[in-house]
Amino acid sequence: MRRVWTGLVLAATVVGLSACGSSGPVTTGRPTAVAAFFPLAAATRALGGPRLLVRDLTPPGVEPHDLELTTDDMDAILDARLVVLMGKGFQPAIESGADRRSGPTLRVLDRLHAGDNPHVWLDPVRMRRVVGEVAGALERAVPAGRAAVPARAARLDASLRALDRDYRTGLAHCARRDFVTAHDAFGYLAQRYGLRQRAIAGISPEQEPDPQRLAELSDLVRREHLTTVFTERLVSPRVAATLARDAHVRTAVLDPIESAARGATFAGYLRSMRANLAALRQALGCR
Repeated sequence: MRRVWTGLVLAATVVGLSACGSSGPVTTGRPTAVAAFFPLAAATRALGGPRLLVRDLTPPGVEPHDLELTTDDMDAILDARLVVLMGKGFQPAIESGADRRSGPTLRVLDRLHAGDNPHVWLDPVRMRRVVGEVAGALERAVPAGRAAVPARAARLDASLRALDRDYRTGLAHCARRDFVTAHDAFGYLAQRYGLRQRAIAGISPEQEPDPQRLAELSDLVRREHLTTVFTERLVSPRVAATLARDAHVRTAVLDPIESAARGATFAGYLRSMRANLAALRQALGCR
């Protein structure tokens, strides 16, 4: 369940920057930006370069839906040159904090005209659009660094095009097309590559599935001869593991990449995406 703070703390959310996370207010003379969670922070940091301090409001190992803000977070949000967040209720506390600032805020889902599911960063093609939107927002908010942004954006775009090619090739010839996930994070990815995600929980990973849903998934696993039920890094594997045990299949990790794990950089995001591709290929019997 998403927790929304009231009062000042509720208002605090996306600001400041520090290359290693949300460790406190930044006092250097460099311009600062604030990003709501890892994929947005990684893109903002890569596009802004070493002269921009980027504060990731979601610390490593923290589930972003449950983010609790501090007064330092709120100060960072109010003072940042740019705040980058997902929007549409993905992190309500951050959105409330950003509403209090007078400076520019990029609400990514509004720019992408996406649906209610926020997990656009798990689709390499949509992530290319995210990078483009962040690049444009940085050029407007930090004009002193504008000249270097297009070349950095081009490099990120090339890496995402290569990632898309790897997914298309790697998932083209598979024995199965269905995969079971802990929550509804991989719908855009599945749609992009002709797969079918079967999620235990909804958009929020803490949503409790009803017994009927678990029975349906257990039947699906047996009927379609699935081999794997996917768990996640940041939420309890209890329900997914129980489903796998009842269906006599294994579990494996499919990472929604909502918090830094493989390095708080864009290269870390790419490594996590390729680790997900390898996990999918094994589960789906791809050749």
